[in-house]
Formats: sequence, structure tokens, C-alpha cells
Amino acid sequence: MKEESLKPSKGTRPLNKSAAHSKPTQKTSKRPINILLADDHRILREGLVQMFRAEQGMAVIGEADDGKRTIDLVRELNPDVVIMEPGLHGGTGIETAKEILARSPKTKIIALSMSADGLSVLGMVRAGSSGYLVKDCSFEELAHAVRTVASGQTYLSSGITGLVVEDYVSRMSGPRPSGSSSLTSRERDVLRLIAEGRRTREIAETLGVSAKTVESHRRQMMENLNLSSIAALVKYAIREGLASL
Repeated sequence: MKEESLKPSKGTRPLNKSAAHSKPTQKTSKRPINILLADDHRILREGLVQMFRAEQGMAVIGEADDGKRTIDLVRELNPDVVIMEPGLHGGTGIETAKEILARSPKTKIIALSMSADGLSVLGMVRAGSSGYLVKDCSFEELAHAVRTVASGQTYLSSGITGLVVEDYVSRMSGPRPSGSSSLTSRERDVLRLIAEGRRTREIAETLGVSAKTVESHRRQMMENLNLSSIAALVKYAIREGLASL
């Protein structure tokens, strides 16, 4: 492979490892933190690659622009940290995070999102992410988060910690008879899309399942939650923080 590992191209690829690791470090015996970037905005990935190149003890070894490719590269490259956009195409970020950790339990995930809405934050944290930052953070904060999660700790950007603590306290206080905790991860995804006004076929295409599967999830949720209409489902989703007005 040529040293020119960042030549613009469609899709995604692992980066040239010799180029990614070429920067000398003070302690040559210590292996750098290997990072996989997963975001559907190429300009953001390219910018982060350049900044991480100047960061001692870190190396970007691959890039992905959708959930499936991210999972494939995790299996191929075994990165220490995956920095990913929760809204990746090719499956929800939550499902992608779960699949990554199922295949590579030692890999740490940092969600780097445009927003800090409750559904995305709690969904990613519950899926096993070790960090969550919003994209208006500084690169210094992101690099600090990478070091933090690589050492086995958790990093949440300012304003998110309280949300996660509240959720933890709520869950530890005991199961709610008809709360969102009674829903499976897939049911939550379906409910969120229903609340966004998506039609059955659109939901099926988004989640990569059949329309019959979506209808089955919807029917099961209505039975379990004792709701009799789609409008009631939407109100429930808003009340539980699974969607917003």
C-alpha cells in the first residue's frame, strides 16, 4: 500500500498503519491508542485524522461512514477506541455500538454527536459506550476523552453527566410498571420513528427489517403498555423522553 493513505475516495477504508504510526514518541516502547473514526461526514473525519496525527500517543487506523462498515473494520483492525456518530447510516448507533462490543468487548466507544438529546445519550450509554461528547467540543477535550476511556474510565461532556445520573437513579429505584424500561431496544427504535411521523415502510427501511416486523413491534408495544391508538403511543413516547414535540 502506498504511504498516501488519505487519498480522497468514496466509502471507507483502513488507513495505512505505517503512516499512522510514523510519528516518533518519547516512549517508543508504549503502543499508541489505535482509533477508528466512524462518521458520515468525510470532511470531519479528514480533519480529525490530521489533528490526531499531531497528538502524541494516538493513531487513527481506519475510517467508516456507516454502521456496517464500522462493525467490519472493528473486526478487521481491533481498535482500542471507536469515535462514532450515533446517527450513522446502516443501522442505529445504538445497535451498532452493541454489535461492536459483542464482537470486541475490549474496544471502547465514544459517541460524538451533533446534539445531547436524552434518547441518544441514554441509548448510547446503555448500549455500552464509555464516552459521549457533542461536536462543539474542542479537540483537546476529545483527545482527553480518548485517553480517559482507553484507561478504562468513562467520559461525559459537560451537561450530560446529570442526565445519566438521573437515569441511573431512576432505574435503581425499581422497575416502573409501564415505563420505557419495559421496552426492548428495537421497540424503542420503532417507537421513536413512529413518534417522528414515519410510515411503516419508512421505519422498516430505516431499521433494515420487514414491514410485518414493524407492525408486530407496534402491536406488541400497544398490548404491553395498554394503549389503544398510535396517538397514544406518540404521547407515551414524548412523556417518557423517547421523542420530543
